[in-house]
Amino acid sequence: MYTTIIDTKTVQDNLKKPDWRVIDCRFSLTDTQKGRLAYQKSHLPNAVYAHLDEDLSAPVIPGKTGRHPLPTPETAADSFSNWGIDTEVQVVIYDDNVGQVASRVWWMLRWLGHDKVAVMDGGWDRWRKEARSETAKVPAIERRTFTPQIRPHIIADVGHVNAVKEDAGYRLIDARAEARFRGDVEPIDPVAGHIPGAVCGAFEDNVALDGQWKSREELRERFRQIIGEVDISHVICYCGSGVSACHNLLGLVHAGLGDAQLYPGSWSEWITDPARSVGRST
Repeated sequence: MYTTIIDTKTVQDNLKKPDWRVIDCRFSLTDTQKGRLAYQKSHLPNAVYAHLDEDLSAPVIPGKTGRHPLPTPETAADSFSNWGIDTEVQVVIYDDNVGQVASRVWWMLRWLGHDKVAVMDGGWDRWRKEARSETAKVPAIERRTFTPQIRPHIIADVGHVNAVKEDAGYRLIDARAEARFRGDVEPIDPVAGHIPGAVCGAFEDNVALDGQWKSREELRERFRQIIGEVDISHVICYCGSGVSACHNLLGLVHAGLGDAQLYPGSWSEWITDPARSVGRST
């Protein structure tokens, strides 16, 4: 069973197994159809496509939700069922951005009680660099029944975040780049800054220059420096919309530190209420 990161060779060796399912979730915020078009052109054999906006998020409610609200457990379970996933299936996910969106799928499956899920190390770029098999054929998937067993302890709502944001016994980790965290720039959301009390832990720092994940030891050292002695159950990860934060959550588990919480609404939900304070750094 693979539960965090999986290498490309292992994926290649198991592609034809009936109890393995590969999900392609390539996606671009600036061109939301780019990933689907890329999938239609070429993808891993037997891979299905999952669209961040359409398949992995609920509809946005302006002024209330963040940019990528979580779907209900029932809706997510129906999608996973349609993709041929049940308790017996080993799921492998990949994208073309060091696992940013793939980590969201990984977290969603764990949230719904499915541990047999891993992100492919190096993603689509490494797969192609290694000249592994590709196809444009869309697989015919036999529906299975995915039964969610929700883990409510790995999710935090805005009220909880607001209550503990500056509590020394908790740690909020912002997965966005430092310039966005500081409030120097904000290319996506209408307000710049961060949740007061948070620290910056940019998700890109979980991977090496070649796009592969850093070692467990390197990740453990990185996150220990970020969270200090705070108990993992009091660590809350967020980002712009609840996607790249999952990269840090995956990194924490892969490092052997356990399950932190996700604040799914993240910054884009936080700023919908002007009464919530905004932090900025110099």
